[in-house]
Amino acid sequence: MATVEDTGNIRSGTEILDSARELVLPALRTTVDRLPRAARTVATYHLGWCDEHGNPTDGRSGKTLRSALTLLAAEAMGGSADSAVPAAVAVELVHNFSLLHDDVIDGDETRRHRRTAWTVFGTGEAILAGDALLAAADDVLVSSEHPEAAAATRGLNQTVHTLIQGQSTDMDFERRHDVTLAECESMAAAKTGALLGRACALGAFFGGGTSTRIDRLRAFGEYLGLAFQHVDDLLGIWGDPHTTGKPVYSDLRARKKTLPVLAALNTTGPVTEQLRALYYREHPLSPRELARVAELVELAGGKQFSTDEADRLLSLALAELAVADTEPRSASELTELARMSTRRDR
Repeated sequence: MATVEDTGNIRSGTEILDSARELVLPALRTTVDRLPRAARTVATYHLGWCDEHGNPTDGRSGKTLRSALTLLAAEAMGGSADSAVPAAVAVELVHNFSLLHDDVIDGDETRRHRRTAWTVFGTGEAILAGDALLAAADDVLVSSEHPEAAAATRGLNQTVHTLIQGQSTDMDFERRHDVTLAECESMAAAKTGALLGRACALGAFFGGGTSTRIDRLRAFGEYLGLAFQHVDDLLGIWGDPHTTGKPVYSDLRARKKTLPVLAALNTTGPVTEQLRALYYREHPLSPRELARVAELVELAGGKQFSTDEADRLLSLALAELAVADTEPRSASELTELARMSTRRDR
């Protein structure tokens, strides 16, 4: 993989992601190939490497944003991207563990423009494949030969505990009509911000950063993760299905308590009352009602809130990066990647 130093130029966000994928994918494939056969079959389908019959495809395993952050964080500390490959692979494995489980829990039937793994192979097989990926993440770090591999593994496992707590809280929200915006933000920080923060921290760790610089990179990732979630929640309502890979109004159809929805539901007035009456009704919403809910969320200020919050959190992330004492070119590329990942047209 060509590094920034090789080219002398700042790469675009797309180039950064493609370059990270090129470096991480072979090691990720090697790790997945070692899984037990049943888990391997589900995982390779979920990652987009084969169809439901096991035939190879040209699909990609997501955007590999977390891998790219890990590699750039290592370079930002003066280390090499190659040295951080084990950390990047481990982060990707944990991310996909969480996706496999979340799809089952949420009942989502589509991801990355095709059927989710549990709808193809069954809930049990999807859960077990996720478990296998999680175990493989620990194995990758422990086998990395880094002198502090045990500490890196403990840190990643702490993040997994945070992810699990976030998912548990999200499930609890489904049974409640009194969820506050602050609770939703805390849940989003646990489910999304924590892993992006860990991705950056692990990269900085493998890149030889001091504890202070690692903490700055982790804060950068955590702020970025929450900004990313605000944008993702906006796309879950108003995003183009051809871009998101999910049906129109998918989050509203599932009555998910996302950040813009909670911001709208926690206001007062006749618009909010109309929204609450529709959103908390038991029977499914018709296409016309879904469109009306989206309109009410916007009228109640939910869309503007998440738009503003995404911008504010991105600014906080970049402020942490600015004081992290990073290599200038790597910092520029982290900034480019952060801006691209929080665009509302991604």
